[in-house]
Amino acid sequence: MLAALLTAFGLALLPARAGDGPVIAAASSVQSAVTEIAAAFTAETGQAVRLSFGSTGNFARQIREGAPYAVFLAADEDFILGLYHDGIVASAGDPYAEGRLVIIVPKGGALAADPSLDGLAAALDAGQIDRFAIANPDHAPYGLRAEEALRHRGLWDRITPLLVIGENVAQAAQFAVSGNAEGGIIAYSLALAPEVAARSDHALIPADWHAPLRQRMVLLDAADPVAVAFYAYMQGTAAGAILARHGLALPGEG
Repeated sequence: MLAALLTAFGLALLPARAGDGPVIAAASSVQSAVTEIAAAFTAETGQAVRLSFGSTGNFARQIREGAPYAVFLAADEDFILGLYHDGIVASAGDPYAEGRLVIIVPKGGALAADPSLDGLAAALDAGQIDRFAIANPDHAPYGLRAEEALRHRGLWDRITPLLVIGENVAQAAQFAVSGNAEGGIIAYSLALAPEVAARSDHALIPADWHAPLRQRMVLLDAADPVAVAFYAYMQGTAAGAILARHGLALPGEG
């Protein structure tokens, strides 16, 4: 099961061959949605892109260091706005979605998933939690928002020693549903992925418990005409419908 989840989350992705299309650097929180969008784009246009998934903070650092990505899809707009402010990218880009957090637990586990995190608090009181997964708050927006939500609920200090930290939110999801933790806080869009939903239960965490997850994209210096076309496709109705189906609010709807 672990190998299947790693493949499903792109954590075992091999480098693509040169010439297979421009590379789209996308936050792992939108992996399922963007994979589907890229397939639809190719089906409609006959043009291919390569997808690379990871944490927004790591991609932003790589872009500052000259990584040859063509499009950057961030999970937190502040990273792109920072690149623009520092003159690394030519524009501030465009918003494409707004995300939500969920608590996720393995089916049949001791921990209950509820929006108020009462089940998590009770499990901590009872000593039933050994490990709890979130993405790294230092460079993964969904990890930082998970920290904010746990602080809002008054659980951060108690749960910190028990945290299993994922390099990105997809890895945190893998930890949470594969038996490496009793649960976790991840992106709603990942919780809806069939391979995750089949093994877990989840509940949306109130959006006012954390700062918004406004997600923004930008064209980079390596963008070719195919990348420009994909960027435009991301703003169209077909891509919007896919994003919405994967639990992401469209700009202005969050």
